[in-house]
Amino acid sequence: MNYQIDFTLILNSLPVLLRGLLVTIQLWIPSIVIGFSLGFLLALARLARSPFLRIPSLGYIELFRDTPVLIQLIWLFYAFPIVIGVQLSPFTAALLGLALNTSAYSAEIFRGGIQSIVSGQWEGARALGMRHTIVLRRIILPQVFKRMLPAFTNRAIEVAKMSSLASVISVHELMYQGRLLSSAYYRPLEILTTVAVIYFILIYPGSYLSMRLGRRMAARS
Repeated sequence: MNYQIDFTLILNSLPVLLRGLLVTIQLWIPSIVIGFSLGFLLALARLARSPFLRIPSLGYIELFRDTPVLIQLIWLFYAFPIVIGVQLSPFTAALLGLALNTSAYSAEIFRGGIQSIVSGQWEGARALGMRHTIVLRRIILPQVFKRMLPAFTNRAIEVAKMSSLASVISVHELMYQGRLLSSAYYRPLEILTTVAVIYFILIYPGSYLSMRLGRRMAARS
């Protein structure tokens, strides 16, 4: 095999890859914000006493946790428009899929963090006449935030990696642009290696932060 490695074409391809990186970030950050926010509401519903809140939230969480993300993205792009009668753009379908999937996992992180607080703190706050929402905001959440932070950091990293799956529904993110350039130049080694390096540069700071947080919490405990 007489394949000559040549990374010089990366200089010409870099603007295209950077445009793909921008789309990846535009997909990644909103997915995290929406997913974490919706996940908190799902966690509260999951912990509610009413079965009308608890059972549907449990079904939602298990649905998105127990099916592949790739299937969810494809279904939202090709099948969901049949249900609602409106065709979603590839970017909208990918953003919706990543956000909904993230919300399901985030809900379990929130639920685990809230349930890790001993019941005596709830009971003591209620004995002082504090309402449930005030107890949650002033006493419970400040304590569990540090416990949940490493898990949320890991989840954000997973979402960044999952965003590459959006390329299958033609979202022009980093992986899509890499595949396109690889096919155009017939240089998969150079281009896909560069794509991997860009993903590493994007994701590693979060991975390092998660590791440091984990060590710091372990030392304090």
